[in-house]
Amino acid sequence: MSDHNKTYDDFIGFMKENTCISRSIALLDWDQQTYMPPNGIEARAASQAVLQGILHERVVSERMGGYLRELSRSEVYESLDEFQKTNVREMKRLYEREVKLPSELVKELASLQSLSQNAWVKARQDSDFKAFQPYLEKMIELKKQVAEHIGYEDTPYDPLLDEYEPYTLTRDIKSIFSRFRDKLVPVVRRIIDEGENMDEERLKGDYPLDKQEAFSRFIAAEMGYDFNSGRLDKAAHPFTTTIGGGDVRITTRYDERDPRPALFATIHEAGHALYEQGFLPEHYGTLMAESISLGYHESQSRMWENMVGRSLGFWKHYYPSLQEYFPGPLSGVDVETFHRWVNIVKPSFIRVEADEVTYNLHILLRFEMETGLIEGDIDPGEAPEAWNEKMEKYLGITPEKDSDGVLQDVHWSLGLFGYFPTYTLGNLYAAQLFNQARKDIPSLDEDISSGRLLPLREWLRENVHKHGMRYTAKELTEMVTGEGLNEDHFIRYLKSKYGEIYGLSL
Repeated sequence: MSDHNKTYDDFIGFMKENTCISRSIALLDWDQQTYMPPNGIEARAASQAVLQGILHERVVSERMGGYLRELSRSEVYESLDEFQKTNVREMKRLYEREVKLPSELVKELASLQSLSQNAWVKARQDSDFKAFQPYLEKMIELKKQVAEHIGYEDTPYDPLLDEYEPYTLTRDIKSIFSRFRDKLVPVVRRIIDEGENMDEERLKGDYPLDKQEAFSRFIAAEMGYDFNSGRLDKAAHPFTTTIGGGDVRITTRYDERDPRPALFATIHEAGHALYEQGFLPEHYGTLMAESISLGYHESQSRMWENMVGRSLGFWKHYYPSLQEYFPGPLSGVDVETFHRWVNIVKPSFIRVEADEVTYNLHILLRFEMETGLIEGDIDPGEAPEAWNEKMEKYLGITPEKDSDGVLQDVHWSLGLFGYFPTYTLGNLYAAQLFNQARKDIPSLDEDISSGRLLPLREWLRENVHKHGMRYTAKELTEMVTGEGLNEDHFIRYLKSKYGEIYGLSL
């Protein structure tokens, strides 16, 4: 074995140890959001802060720096295969980012995240922004410090965005979103102004929670989600978390009068989980078993939730089963009516329950809020007012309480500034990838209508999942679809689907 081969093996061993620490932190967070008793928050915050500090110190250690310096030497790097190069390149990128952050700042952020999230939960329950405001102000202050330490050319939002959507700048997002906004808003206005909605309350009724959970588990399994390598639980804000190569967990939330929140949250999170379960096992613990970006991760969940799960073909197959689970409220209701019910388009306050037509307006709002808060154009104390003004601007409605407005999302309590744009990027990637899947699998629509969902999962595993971080989002999009990110795929998808549902020529 050559010296550099041994160096690479030692480097991978060290990386896998760090992944174990990271997954332990993820397990603590999963527990906090699912089963942890309320009085455990202080101890949990301390534990997470210590582990985050240890992980940070190992990532930026001289040992890691030594591995990366040796493996980055041109003659050594060129001798590596593509998988090895990916691990070195992306670890070097992470190292060069993290080495700029003081350990005390990392620990302070980790501690604040637990405390802030707990404060957010209570503030949202009480619809009391003032109770959360000190935590938001402190989080913004710390995230600005992170940006200053990492450095940037244009805006402090750049290094925060880069954490979630690597190799992407704020100006890139502004350019994409500007084009998208100009094409999306007229479509939204036509549907809202001219489309005739069915009564939102019509199909609400008695949907027992145990049966909702059973049907959710059934659908996730049909999608190919492996319950031997995961589990389904409930949480205030549905999420997916990876504890290990054979442990990818999903959560959902339930409404006993309406099955839609649980059903589509489950499909959404199972889409995320399929990505995590689709990495090649031989790469577990390395960056070859990590997603290329949160935008791409979101593309998987939004594709399954909307382009599959809200399609008429999907329900032509699965609706009879749903009626068997809930014969009362769905008795005598045809599949077309149900399909229209799960695709109602109307302005709404809550992002996670928004229809796919108006959903991206929520993200445009949040992107403007985030850049304003980080760049200093919006004072944190005035966030509710700024939020409400933008809700009126984009959706024509104004929240009457903070829980329906500025407090509805968990992200800022966790310091996830830069995260929100990835949701709209995910929608755009999803439409473009799904369009390509239809070309590559001519029978795809028929497969979905017949309950054969695995061909799509396998296409995604082959074209997206197995590559891990080998390619950037831009490179993978061009490789799979033959072009760069193009918002027109999503616009055409909306026009086709909702033009038919609402009888409009869009």
